[in-house]
Amino acid sequence: QVQLVESGGGLVQAGGSLRLSCVASGSIRSINVMAWYRQAPGKQREWVTFITNDGSTNYADSVKGRFTISRDNAKSTIYLQINNLKPEDTAVYYCAAATRYTVVVAQMDYWGKGTLVTVSS
Repeated sequence: QVQLVESGGGLVQAGGSLRLSCVASGSIRSINVMAWYRQAPGKQREWVTFITNDGSTNYADSVKGRFTISRDNAKSTIYLQINNLKPEDTAVYYCAAATRYTVVVAQMDYWGKGTLVTVSS
């Protein structure tokens, strides 16, 4: 089992920045992919970005250039740096992990409880 705990959300003005953290614990050696998702009110959960064990990353088109995923293996933590926040970024942000190389929502093995990001205009 793997436990994921997100933190770092909050209320920010448009144009501001936040750094979200996700600490993993448990059987983390089984994990091959860690990813961030978000779910806005009334919308489906959407993939935002992922990072693999070898450091490969990818981003949804809607966040490219503003979001950066990184990891600190020593702290078993991944981060999501969000710059130039927009009101449409308002959502609950979830950290997820998979033992397979996938980012399909239904195929992620572990999920955190999420952290709320609210962007005011």
